Amino acid sequence: MTTDGTIMLTVNGEHRRVPQGLTLAALAEELGLDPAKVAVERNLEVVPRSTLDQVLAEDGDDLEIVHFVGGGDHPAPVVDDSWTVAGKTFHSRLIVGTGKYRDFAQNAAAVEASGAEIVTVAVRRVNIADPKAPMLTDFIDPKKITYLPNTAGCFTAEDAIRTLRLAREAGGWTLVKLEVLGEAKTLYPDMVETLRATEILAKEGFEPMVYCADDPIAAKRLEDAGAVAIMPLGAPIGSGLGIQNPVMIRLMVEGAKVPVLVDAGVGTASDAAAAMELGCDGVLMNTAIAEAKDPVMMASAMKAAVAAGRLAYRAGRMGKRRYADPSSPLAGLI
Repeated sequence: MTTDGTIMLTVNGEHRRVPQGLTLAALAEELGLDPAKVAVERNLEVVPRSTLDQVLAEDGDDLEIVHFVGGGDHPAPVVDDSWTVAGKTFHSRLIVGTGKYRDFAQNAAAVEASGAEIVTVAVRRVNIADPKAPMLTDFIDPKKITYLPNTAGCFTAEDAIRTLRLAREAGGWTLVKLEVLGEAKTLYPDMVETLRATEILAKEGFEPMVYCADDPIAAKRLEDAGAVAIMPLGAPIGSGLGIQNPVMIRLMVEGAKVPVLVDAGVGTASDAAAAMELGCDGVLMNTAIAEAKDPVMMASAMKAAVAAGRLAYRAGRMGKRRYADPSSPLAGLI
């Protein structure tokens, strides 16, 4: 203490002269701090916050005053993040199938839980023996949910084209999902037949969303032929193996001028999130939901995963590093 009524302290490693008689709370305020938001250590002993307005600072005290710090800004508000295909706008980025469910009621409940606005439907012969049997349209209203007729089970361009012509006649659909399979074991797309079918359908006024190999070159050719969306497989249909070739799918996303949606191979929620984190516009799945032990619960999980993956992609992933990088700043270390 000096004759001028001040004392010398060390505060956070810096010498500081302050008026004599200050409580630690008053000292904090003198430094522009809120005593209720800091912790004080005096001469290597923590001072209870409840006593900061009673304990006086004394000459020669060594004080550490700390608070919590963090990183990052306030999150930006989530704005409308809809997507468009063939001039039609959707908010859900999850498309679900309508096969393999226990019954139509379970299928409808899963669609509702998923939040999907598009469902794929197969084109099959009507049951002449029982024309009053329940139909999908009795449970999933095509006026509320967009039906996407597909060509599942077609192995030639001719069969696929014929199927979609019938679909258009039945419901007026022009937005369709085209898949032409190479053989039954892998259900891998026959890209030669697929490209041929795409060209013909586009000329006839169809808007084909096309199931294809995870091949950026083939994707570009499909786009040039008239595909309104590119749908690379993540893994073989119904396998649940997850995305096997993320590098190629990312290249397809970067090179396409139309939406890219992962189609086939998703097994669980993390697979769906991974697809969205690659920048895909959406994910199509059937078996992952339909064959889950609780399809309705899985549909809810997929809805959340697609939304989270898309949000993470928009947020921008941190860079990968080979070595550790501390989250807490080293400046101000005690």
